[in-house]
Amino acid sequence: MSTELRLKKLRGSGGFVMATVTDQQQMKGNLGGPDLFLAPIGRLDSKKITKYFCNTCEKEFEGPPKIEYENPNEEVAENLVLAEKGQYICNSCNATIAEYREFKKQNETVEIGIAKPLETASQIITPQISQPEPPAQIPVKSEITQSATQPGPVTAISSIEGLVVIDENAKKIGKAKQVGIDSNQSVVLLIIKNDGTEGSIPWNSIRKVGEVILLGSPVSAPQLSQLGKCTNCGFTNKEGSKFCEECGSKLQ
Repeated sequence: MSTELRLKKLRGSGGFVMATVTDQQQMKGNLGGPDLFLAPIGRLDSKKITKYFCNTCEKEFEGPPKIEYENPNEEVAENLVLAEKGQYICNSCNATIAEYREFKKQNETVEIGIAKPLETASQIITPQISQPEPPAQIPVKSEITQSATQPGPVTAISSIEGLVVIDENAKKIGKAKQVGIDSNQSVVLLIIKNDGTEGSIPWNSIRKVGEVILLGSPVSAPQLSQLGKCTNCGFTNKEGSKFCEECGSKLQ
């Protein structure tokens, strides 16, 4: 495989960077469409970034944004560790240009298991239902949504097929398919909805897991409209985004 560096535009939820990347990095950033995304690539050498654009400032800047990261080494599933999480941050307004998560298997010869830990619930009538700990990530209001969204590119990491998924209003919305990682490197639950189509739910929207999967409090329609939902394609962007990460349209 060629190791020649090429200047590419890499998109994030709050803007984009122009950076020279290898063929391997380009393959990581390609999620099946014409655009390349920064989140799957992870942390780049700042010397490889020539400039960036901030959606909040609505301005292009020469040079790299700030890159802040930490290494929690936290186990988010059996044989799966969150090795690093970080952000690309605008030097001018401190808005997030992009976020990334890097996961590693503890044992490459063993498959990844069920997401964990699962803690026993102490304040519910049905004691067999337990409380999942959400993955180590920066809370984002736009990701906390009750309804299943149309899934983007997702890497499967475990199977919990068959568990009924119920919202807080006691309505069955589908059945669990498996746990996965989406294009933003966040843990999600893949489900088969009642109409037979696939959907994904952010892991931190799950309230209880046991014989069934119970979701948290629903978000009202007025709230959803304020959380960066694109009127053109319906994609829910992060709070503060001015352009849609999915289609590039300017948000209302």
